[in-house]
Amino acid sequence: MNKSVIHTVEPIYDTNSKILILGTMLSPKSREVGFYYSHPQNRFWRTIAEVVGTELPVTIEEKIHLLRTNRIALWDVLASCEISGADDSSIKDAVVNDFTHLFETADIQAVFTAGKKATDLFKKHCTAKYGFEPIYLPSTSPANCRMTQQELTAAYRIILGTLQA
Repeated sequence: MNKSVIHTVEPIYDTNSKILILGTMLSPKSREVGFYYSHPQNRFWRTIAEVVGTELPVTIEEKIHLLRTNRIALWDVLASCEISGADDSSIKDAVVNDFTHLFETADIQAVFTAGKKATDLFKKHCTAKYGFEPIYLPSTSPANCRMTQQELTAAYRIILGTLQA
């Protein structure tokens, strides 16, 4: 059964942010904790730490520090939607976030979208408005069990091309 969900976590970015990584919508666990990718089996933080060559962050403060020191902005495509649990395929009545302030403030060079639904939603609602074609990244969700951690890390290394440019 779908539930109406409003995104309540602020985006992570500053003037030095060079890339933006977007998920679709906070999972129930992330909404409960109040921070991105908080499900213990989600591999986002492990993947990013491996890509940039740092230790796995544990606290929210460490995660924010990891993002900022590596010039990575993080947010979700949706401001609100109807969704069943964390099932992106169940999303209805999607309302996208307004990225204007983020793009005006940060020096974003590329937008990466984590998962097919985030990619599709950004293309449909945001590409023409903001001028960014999203670059697909595989989902780090536990539901994406067909990809190993090594495969995820290899796929996410694409972000280094923009970060190191």
